[in-house]
Amino acid sequence: MSTVAIDLSCVRKSYGDKIVVDGLSFAVASGECFGLLGPNGAGKSTIARMVLGMVAPDTGKMTVLGEPVPARARLARARIGVVPQFDNLELEFTVRENLLVFGRYFNMSAREVEAVVPALLEFARLESKADARVAELSGGMKRRLTLARALINDPHLLVMDEPTTGLDPHARHLIWERLRLLLARGKTILLTTHFMEEAERLCDRLCVLEAGRKIAEGEPRALIDEQIGCQVIEIYGGNPHELSSLIRPYARHIEVSGETLFCYAPDPEQVLVQLRGRVGLRLLQRPANLEDVFLRLTGREMER
Repeated sequence: MSTVAIDLSCVRKSYGDKIVVDGLSFAVASGECFGLLGPNGAGKSTIARMVLGMVAPDTGKMTVLGEPVPARARLARARIGVVPQFDNLELEFTVRENLLVFGRYFNMSAREVEAVVPALLEFARLESKADARVAELSGGMKRRLTLARALINDPHLLVMDEPTTGLDPHARHLIWERLRLLLARGKTILLTTHFMEEAERLCDRLCVLEAGRKIAEGEPRALIDEQIGCQVIEIYGGNPHELSSLIRPYARHIEVSGETLFCYAPDPEQVLVQLRGRVGLRLLQRPANLEDVFLRLTGREMER
């Protein structure tokens, strides 16, 4: 099998006058989790749909699992599992029936599907819910069933569009645990997300998007070190512009977003000394993260 699972070269897509994907190039290695990180409207879902051959690019070249897409997308999709942004399960069917029916889309025999269902139920931690109707499940359980369903054909590649949107923190962490297990088994994952923590925890590499353009690419920690490389102090209250002048000599970089002042400080103590004793300020000192990278590159915080 090729060491490259997905390869995009100068791909562009527009709807009318609106450019949704703007000259995008990236390659996803087999066995890695590659993240598309960006706010709503950045083009993430369109890219996922193009990878699946559901949307054709206007220009550029794409190969997925060695097949040119969209020309031979059907062959590629036979080895792909999909977790859509919104669950599309059969609510009146049971958990087991959802898996049995979906296997037929891959021309699997009833015997073949029945053979893999127990392992999929165990993977999704839904053994006790096998005969429950999907309508009775919690949101987290439905999401785990959607993930299990995507594995019915033992795919080489998983395309996951915002897989944990709308889940509570416990359910989100459980999905992350399952995805790490899939990566340990050698699966390749293309993950779209606007959750910074999700991208940092799961992705080997990621592509940061804004308005369909790639603004950064690399390993999460490397991007943080390259773009920020120091501690961050968030300052709430007071006049951000007046405070900026006060602490600028001790900051590597300063950003103002709304009423919040972000100070990137190689020596945070020097900044804190300048602010000590000022009434009405609330300070938060923390390590840099991907949100800071996006703010540094775009001048604004990530929009959810």
